[in-house]
Amino acid sequence: MKSRETLIRLKKFQVDEKRRRVAQIEGMIADFQRMSADLEREINHEQERAGINDPAHFAYPTYAKAAIQRRENLTRSTDELRTQLEDAKAALGEAFEELKKVELLDERDQARERAEENAREQADMDSIGLMRARLGGALA
Repeated sequence: MKSRETLIRLKKFQVDEKRRRVAQIEGMIADFQRMSADLEREINHEQERAGINDPAHFAYPTYAKAAIQRRENLTRSTDELRTQLEDAKAALGEAFEELKKVELLDERDQARERAEENAREQADMDSIGLMRARLGGALA
């Protein structure tokens, strides 16, 4: 039984680790999206200030060009993180299924042990009842 309890604890730990990983990736995606939106506002502000919206124009602000590049990098990173998030969610689902399998096996074993214990107790009670009945019959 000890090994089963240890296995359950291990599986719970693995599920918790996978949950943390999913939450971490989701947080990173949210941060990247927020940073990308901030960069978009800065780009728009810089374009309005310069009065030039075409990045190919020779006088287009250098800061805006750099911000566009950073925003594109963030977008690529966000896309990569979304792929990692899907993988992490799949791994979490698998870990959760494994945990449930082990827990169900443990519950089944415990139910079988309780049934065996109940059967032993009933057998003991039956033998006590038989002994009493014999003693009662012998005294009469």
